[in-house]
Amino acid sequence: MQRREFSISAATLAVAATGISALPSLAQAQARVFQSGTDYLTLDKPAATEAPAGMVEVVEFFWYNCPHCNAFEPMFDAWAKKAPKDVLVRRAPIAFRPDFEPQQRLYYVLEAMGKVEELHKKVFNAIHVEKQTLATADQITAWVEKQGIPKAKFAEMYNSFSVSTKVRKATQLQDAYALDGVPALGINGRYFTSGTQAKTLERALQVTDYLIGQSRGKAR
Repeated sequence: MQRREFSISAATLAVAATGISALPSLAQAQARVFQSGTDYLTLDKPAATEAPAGMVEVVEFFWYNCPHCNAFEPMFDAWAKKAPKDVLVRRAPIAFRPDFEPQQRLYYVLEAMGKVEELHKKVFNAIHVEKQTLATADQITAWVEKQGIPKAKFAEMYNSFSVSTKVRKATQLQDAYALDGVPALGINGRYFTSGTQAKTLERALQVTDYLIGQSRGKAR
């Protein structure tokens, strides 16, 4: 979902057979298909990364209320679980407005508690399937308490300095990538793609695979 409403095309790219007997390598084929300025953007100024030296970072930017992020979550989760060992995958909840911050804090509390695997998808489900409103600290606290997390412990972490720092860094990172919509993917602090940029969310992951390859050797 962009700051202005957008729709993502369901069309997929088909590469026609050329009839040439010597088929190009996958890297050569991708290089012809994926172009900077068309399928992805190359940042003028590199964004900060958290990946150790020799690794490539991929950041998924999302917002729990975004229906496109909800649809992308199973796709991204499956991709992330198969990511190469030299790829650091992480999520960054975005805040286009101040009222997005409670959900940013929710994600980082889940992360700090080791509850992302258990509850991240449940947050999406609560909002998009069960039609619950999880927009304020009180609403979120009531929901997590029902998931078995003690209210006092959650509140303490929700208001903690470490979570506040992560929220601030996530907002700085979205600005560094000049983010104008989600879901979106940042690759190694150098490249940006999304369902809108790459034409489909499926293709955005293909572009990401290509950019991971491009980033190897440039990993910081």
